[in-house]
Amino acid sequence: MKRGSPVSRSGRFGGEVNAAVAKFTESISFDWRLWEHDILGSLAHAAMLRKIGILTAKEAGGIEKAMTAIAREIVAGKFKWRPDLEDVHMNIEAALTRREPAGAKLHTGRSRNDQVALDLRLWLREEIIALRLDIHRLQGALVGLGAKYSDVIIPGYTHLQRAQPVYFAHHLLAYVEMLERDQTRLLGCYTRTNVCPLGSGALAGSTLPLDREMVARLLGFPQLTQNSMDAVSDRDFAIEFCAAAALVAVHLSRLAEDLILWVSSEFHFVTLADAFTTGSSLMPQKKNPDIAELTRGKAGRVIGNLTSLLVLLKGLPMAYNRDLQEDKEPLFDTADTVRACVQLMGAMLQNATVNEDSCAAAAGDPALLATDLADYLVRHRMPFRRAHHLVGAVVALSEKLRKPLNQLTLAELQSVDKTFGADALDVFNLPVAMSKRLGTGAPGADEVARQLARWKKILS
Repeated sequence: MKRGSPVSRSGRFGGEVNAAVAKFTESISFDWRLWEHDILGSLAHAAMLRKIGILTAKEAGGIEKAMTAIAREIVAGKFKWRPDLEDVHMNIEAALTRREPAGAKLHTGRSRNDQVALDLRLWLREEIIALRLDIHRLQGALVGLGAKYSDVIIPGYTHLQRAQPVYFAHHLLAYVEMLERDQTRLLGCYTRTNVCPLGSGALAGSTLPLDREMVARLLGFPQLTQNSMDAVSDRDFAIEFCAAAALVAVHLSRLAEDLILWVSSEFHFVTLADAFTTGSSLMPQKKNPDIAELTRGKAGRVIGNLTSLLVLLKGLPMAYNRDLQEDKEPLFDTADTVRACVQLMGAMLQNATVNEDSCAAAAGDPALLATDLADYLVRHRMPFRRAHHLVGAVVALSEKLRKPLNQLTLAELQSVDKTFGADALDVFNLPVAMSKRLGTGAPGADEVARQLARWKKILS
């Protein structure tokens, strides 16, 4: 075989592949990163071939020795990846065969179809574990920042309008809950990824007595795929990961948007460390939250990767089709992008400070407790809808008089309704108002402290 001929071309072909076709079809430029998993899978396959008598002990030992040398070269950056050999599988197999003649036996009972399915599953298992650890650390950063400023109250917003007061920690804990749902989705994805497809061949298994269970045990898979055609064509696990990662990215984007608002001069709730901000090429005073902005922007990219994989699979006939080569770049990019965003967001939060005076000034807006005033009327046996209407009239009166709600006189309140008593204005005592929010998941002082303690214990 000539050097320019891909290993995958059999004697059926009368000439070499067209150079433009070779360039168009190669995947080594991006699937090289599966090299470690390809070698692990090959070593397990070799051990199995030795057990069933295809390889001798000497041949299996030679393959293991050669693979170890190849791995060292790759780690050292000395291995030469050849585009003419198409992909990571052929590059490693060609290098193996040059060093160890028995390497030519290694592909017995195996196809690149089940080989790449195995490599992707091995790689993604590790990525899921790593991403879950990154998210765990981000959760810890959120809980830590909330605990550090556990007494700080800020306005909660709906429609980006001031609504009701909440503890700053309560706001951060909302993201901890979101991320915990992400954790459970990734855990479920891990379970469905952790299935061994090797031994399925191109689509119809093998006539050789392959010991699939042995290979699965060696590679740490608790399950085997149960249909050879599904095994080589299934990319649900990749799509599921990209879907879970897209939700992670959406949650990070929402957190980023809050931070972008909070660090603005208009809010001034939070200050980011200089190391996690950038400046302007023109305006020397600028301190921009570029990490948060890029995180917000990269969410669209991750969502696009999910869409790309869904469209890739939607029209494919059974079983393997070369279209599936296009699964790797979106998958790799999603893992890289989301992990980088999670890591940087966590580091940025660990180095952020809260401007307590600005938060207190904003949380001191008495309008935030208008609903509490309606609750006051409800406690006096007034139907809520009527109470809601009357407090709206009180708000209108305060705007007309240009007086904050908590500075209206009893006479002014009673001009709206006689139910208001001398104690009505007591509802505007913010610490007392916060102490009354007692329900599970509420933003009350005791409940927020309980939730912080709960999450510290979970994350410890």
